Amino acid sequence: MRRSTRAGIAAVTVCVALASCGVGADPVQNPELSEDEVTITLNWWGADARTQSTLDVIELFEEEYPNINVEAQYSDWTGYWDRLATTTAAGDMPDVTQFDELYLASYAERGALLDLSSVSNILDPSAVDANVLDSGRVDGTLYAVPTGATTNGVLINTTLFEQYGVEVPDTTSWTWEDFEEAATELSEASDGEVHGISPFGQDSFSLNVWARQHGGELFDAEGDLVLDPEILAAYWQRALDWIDSGAAPSVGEISETMNLPLDQSSLVTGQAAMGFIPAGQFLAYQSAGPDFDYDLANWPTDSDTAEGFQYLKPTMYWSAASTTEHPAEAALLIHFLANDTRVAESFGLDRGEPGNPAFREAVEPLLDDSGKESLAFTEAMSEEVGDTPPITPNGASNIGSGLLGRYYQQVLFGESSPEEAAEGFLNELGDSITAAG
Repeated sequence: MRRSTRAGIAAVTVCVALASCGVGADPVQNPELSEDEVTITLNWWGADARTQSTLDVIELFEEEYPNINVEAQYSDWTGYWDRLATTTAAGDMPDVTQFDELYLASYAERGALLDLSSVSNILDPSAVDANVLDSGRVDGTLYAVPTGATTNGVLINTTLFEQYGVEVPDTTSWTWEDFEEAATELSEASDGEVHGISPFGQDSFSLNVWARQHGGELFDAEGDLVLDPEILAAYWQRALDWIDSGAAPSVGEISETMNLPLDQSSLVTGQAAMGFIPAGQFLAYQSAGPDFDYDLANWPTDSDTAEGFQYLKPTMYWSAASTTEHPAEAALLIHFLANDTRVAESFGLDRGEPGNPAFREAVEPLLDDSGKESLAFTEAMSEEVGDTPPITPNGASNIGSGLLGRYYQQVLFGESSPEEAAEGFLNELGDSITAAG
């Protein structure tokens, strides 16, 4: 999914606007449900399949609570945050919104989100795994209920490896050297028709995993930027090394595919055999590339790799607006989305591996082989993960493909060395965080 520069700017803009929009008033404690007819809005992003399953769930909710009408608002990722910023600044934020980790703190710290402890008489999120649930807290206050969590993995197109007679390394113990050798061998075996690796470089999730492999972190618990520039420079240098060796496509080929939607990515079109993805997207890749078989594997490691470098990243959240005129009904909808197992049966793994164990039990019998593989991978990885890092702080929402991607392209096109780009990126991101604080 693309994260546009405009979306990053919009999120920063709303943070400024919210300060003067009258949001953030003390919420009503333990509001009561109305017996009258009430209309609330539910806002989400996603493709057609997600939209249909969410509409189905809305229908279930309205059957359960006939006096509550839920008005659907939805779009794809592109433009979603622009629109949310505009409506929030105008004091018309949807009652319940699907949120991403990148933007949670920026909205919460400016008072746009409802403190969910104020509706604890209606909303009980305790079934969600405690470590996952904590990712919905900002400064100790719960503002969002995670739908689930995922690790980062390597997607492997086993069909391409078989087609060109290249053996996939033992992914239970592979090293970065094994990874690059296999990728280079596949590129050579295909005479450059396929490249072994779709490299990382502009994705903050993979950057965080890379940093943790090397004993670092992006942010600390206080929201300060603590990433060592040498770690970031090495991240980009690794991508350049793959390009130079032929393991990855040329700079021109990479630039042509950057920011394309998932179904047009090189991992789906068969132009690249391996790439780094949130494991929760495995089903989306398999569905988009039905002519291929895919596997998931943990990242390669080296002898000095830090333990617990993988972590469970919240896939997305449900939050309520602080300006909602119906906090009780909004809380009830989130409670339903987080606890009613019929929701799990409808959503499947579309919003990641469910954070509620009862959801996992409900959805597992309904999964096909790819779904079961995805679920098994995340559950196996959950035994190896370290602590979930602090969420992206206010002011850093543009770390995604806006800011990170811009400096990555400078590295790719030789406009900056990895070291120069790392310093520039960290300085700009640090200034953005400072300005938001």
